[in-house]
Amino acid sequence: MQACTALAFNLHRRTEFLVALADYSVKCFDTETKELVSWMRGHDSSVSSISVHGSGRYAITTSTDTAQLWDLDTFQRIRKLNVHQSVGIQKVFFLPLSNTILSCFKDNSVFAWEFDTLHCKYQLPSPVEGSVLLYKVFAVTRDGRTFVAGGKSNHLHLWCLESKRLIKIIQMPEKVRAVRHLEFLPDSFDGGSNQVLGVLSQDNIMRFINIETCKLLFDIGSPEEGISTAAISPNGRYIASVMENGSLNLYSVQALTQEGNKPPPSMFKVVQDGSKSTSETNKLIMKVTPGRSEGSWKSRGSKIQTRLLKLQGNASLENKENELPGGLNKKRLRALLKGFGEYPAKYRMFVWRSLLQLPENHLAFSSLIDKGTHSAFVNIHNKYPIKSRKLLRVLQRTLSALAHWSAIFAETPYIPLLAFPFVKLFQNNPLICFEVVATVVVNFCQHWFEYFPNPPVNVLSMMENVLAYHDKELLQHLIKYNVTSQVYAWPLLETLLSEVLTREEWLKVFDNIFSNHPSYFLMIVVAYIICSRAPLLQCNQAADFEYFFHHRNNLEITAVIKEAYRLMEATPLDIHPQRMLEDFIPLTKGQYPIFNKYPKFIVDYQAQERERIRQDEMEYLKERQLAHESEAKAEEQKAEDEAWYQKQKLLREAEEQRRKMLLEEEEKLAEQRQRLAAIKRDLKVKELQLLDASRRRLLNYQQDQLQMELKRLDDEIARKASMREQETAAAVQDVEVRRMELESQRQLFEQHLIKDQEAVTKEMKEKVDAHQRKVDLEDHCVQRLMEIDREENQKAQTVAEGNVAKAEQKRIDTDWRLQVLQRLRRDDQDREKCYEELVKLLHDNRVREAELLKAMRETEEKKREDIIQKEAQLEEEQKAAAAADEHRKQFLDDKINDALELSEKLEREDGYFERPCDLKARRTERGVEVQQVLRSGNSCLNDLSAFVQSPHMSLDRRRELARQERELMAEVRQLRQRLISQAKSRHPPAHFPATTWTP
Repeated sequence: MQACTALAFNLHRRTEFLVALADYSVKCFDTETKELVSWMRGHDSSVSSISVHGSGRYAITTSTDTAQLWDLDTFQRIRKLNVHQSVGIQKVFFLPLSNTILSCFKDNSVFAWEFDTLHCKYQLPSPVEGSVLLYKVFAVTRDGRTFVAGGKSNHLHLWCLESKRLIKIIQMPEKVRAVRHLEFLPDSFDGGSNQVLGVLSQDNIMRFINIETCKLLFDIGSPEEGISTAAISPNGRYIASVMENGSLNLYSVQALTQEGNKPPPSMFKVVQDGSKSTSETNKLIMKVTPGRSEGSWKSRGSKIQTRLLKLQGNASLENKENELPGGLNKKRLRALLKGFGEYPAKYRMFVWRSLLQLPENHLAFSSLIDKGTHSAFVNIHNKYPIKSRKLLRVLQRTLSALAHWSAIFAETPYIPLLAFPFVKLFQNNPLICFEVVATVVVNFCQHWFEYFPNPPVNVLSMMENVLAYHDKELLQHLIKYNVTSQVYAWPLLETLLSEVLTREEWLKVFDNIFSNHPSYFLMIVVAYIICSRAPLLQCNQAADFEYFFHHRNNLEITAVIKEAYRLMEATPLDIHPQRMLEDFIPLTKGQYPIFNKYPKFIVDYQAQERERIRQDEMEYLKERQLAHESEAKAEEQKAEDEAWYQKQKLLREAEEQRRKMLLEEEEKLAEQRQRLAAIKRDLKVKELQLLDASRRRLLNYQQDQLQMELKRLDDEIARKASMREQETAAAVQDVEVRRMELESQRQLFEQHLIKDQEAVTKEMKEKVDAHQRKVDLEDHCVQRLMEIDREENQKAQTVAEGNVAKAEQKRIDTDWRLQVLQRLRRDDQDREKCYEELVKLLHDNRVREAELLKAMRETEEKKREDIIQKEAQLEEEQKAAAAADEHRKQFLDDKINDALELSEKLEREDGYFERPCDLKARRTERGVEVQQVLRSGNSCLNDLSAFVQSPHMSLDRRRELARQERELMAEVRQLRQRLISQAKSRHPPAHFPATTWTP
């Protein structure tokens, strides 16, 4: 489940092949067993190419940072080629038919190594001045003698590996501006010194040229159907190409050209005069011209679409590299920018998104966001207190996504300063904000992180070289006061000029930065320094220089932009930043590219140190907390000890004072005891004298008190007797009044029941009458229908009989006429045929009458079946109503018995102050009242039940009567509850002092 980055075949075991995957690993598979043979690891970046030795026992895998040599018998790594990170490897491969390894680097250096000893054999010299190009793609002839290289130019460098010198520079047509792939076309007559070279350019057209004559032989592909990549068969007969639309085209070289089948050229050469006034470079450069062979380059009968390559002097400047998403064109945008100095504010964001070619990878961005806030930016508000909480959240989310994308951004201290301007611009679109920042980091911040955690010394050195070339005086002034590039250039780079420019100026500057090569950003910074030379030459303090490059200054930004363009054109190529910086590369679609251009061990070390510091801090905080707690406990214990000692001291002092007071009190007590003994003796004598007098007085008082108590008891008895008589009379009156109230309530209830019963009876009678009228009307209609049907049948029968009689009469007349008129025999026969047809019609009429009678009988049978079904349903409803009536009667009888028992119980309790005869009479009277009320309710319920069970009653009416029945039963229950509550309220528990109230 990994993407493939390179493939290699032709191993010494023919069924095996090598595949490089996106996880930086290389695997070997067997095509017969379809199993994994080996899994080789060791690369830290994607493997771009795999080269297999001619014997098939060794392979070289190449990535941007290293090349590794593998033994395919043991699948062990033999050697590893390490290079400086700033150089980078383009390609390392075996030369055919030799034991030489060729390594090509990004700084255009090419080294040859001996395979056995891995010693350097030679290095190709630098190209002659004026012909320098950045090598990107390479090809070698089958004999390993000629080496060709190309890149971002329409020039091809042709090297002779035996003489180690550049022998020819081939200039492709003007339409070619970059070369993407090179491959020689094998020939059976050249002995491995291939002469035909296939060149795949940026316009997705592969041109085949003769490197000796520099003639264009043929081309494949077109702007409408471009080629993505191509490969040539070992015998040189076929070309396989993968097209941009995903199709695979197979071309026949024989059908495309006859040049490949010609015999080798003559070995006869003419010596030419070399005394020409042309330079060495001009001697090497040869332009490609159209081929002039008389033979046809392609078969007329071939179905493969090919076209001859022609030089187009007035070729359009519009090409695919200038085409941008959204229908925009980079050259037109640059022309617009050059004319107006900036893009329209209304369309600026759209233009930026098109220039940066943002992929808008929603799923990849969502996966980064789902990882949450990175630990490095949890407390970002403490370091960067932003007033807008929304802006702070967007900044935190964007920085966290960057940190999850690559670990370097969690350790970079200036990444919030770099990202903040774009966060403020795109705060309503987090995806675009993240991708803009990521694109800026990948393209416009190249080589920034190679010296991390230090500033990018290499980038600052490039800027210092440009400044030294264009303004040596200013540079000398800065050096004089020890102002390095980390003071005058790095603050502008790490903040993207946002500290020294206003919003409008910053937007205008980045309109130009995004429209040019990434090196233009460095030129803008140098131009800003050069345009500020006047105030800088006046500064002589380090603090002044630092203040100048961290605050806004009065500077015309248009002049800075023009100066940057001048620097781009006037800077020599050897110190130009464009030489060291790669072209703009947009973010990949689907998944974001891997960003590992930084010293990983430093970042990992810093992450480990931060984690260790965090752990130490946590341990320190825990220890400090424990120390604080111990100190607090010690202070608390000390305070408790002081309080205890103070308390003990006070207790001792109080004890001494109490002892002194106790001695004094004991002395006073002894004196008082002596005086008290004397007083006691006097009192004893007086007490004996008074005791006799008081005893006599007490006897008299007791006698008087007994007499008064007897009198009070007599009065209390009389009062209670009077009170009992009054309460008895009042109770009798209350009972009488309550009986009258119950009587009136019963009469009122009976009146309501009678009225309800009359209303229900009247309504039911109306319903029954209406239903009966409806039934009579339906019966009348049915009878009328039957009479009409009977009349129709009689009429039809009468008509049929009349027709039969007429036919018989006509038949008699015909016989008579036949006897009388023999000459009309033929006419009679014809008339006879008519009569036969009439008889047939009569027969059909009889059949229809039989069918009608049959249909009537079927209708009658259906009606009878419906009547039987309805009668069965009626019987079921009557049974259910009878069961419900029985249940209701049983329920009412139970309620009557409960009411009678409760009434008897209440009367027994009320009999505390009543005579037995009055109690019996009241019980009988109350029972009669309750029975009458319940009997009337029961009769009403029976009537309702009878109406409900009526067979002619509608379903809605039955439901209504059932509801009235339930309401009536609820009223009966309420009446019972009222009787019980009234009986209880009439005799509260306070009247029974000797018993307790039991509900």
